[in-house]
Amino acid sequence: MYFTDRGIEELASRRGEEEVSLEWLADQLRAFVDLNPEFEVPVERLATWLARLDDDE
Repeated sequence: MYFTDRGIEELASRRGEEEVSLEWLADQLRAFVDLNPEFEVPVERLATWLARLDDDE
């Protein structure tokens, strides 16, 4: 298990039943980066990866 899996597991266990919009998620990512600018690049990469999941390779 990667270190980051603990956070992912906590997210799933605490909020796994919730439904959210992608707009809500985008707002939360923006707020996180505003508070933690050192994570701008990883958050941008995650957002880009999520946006392109259905693109043909």
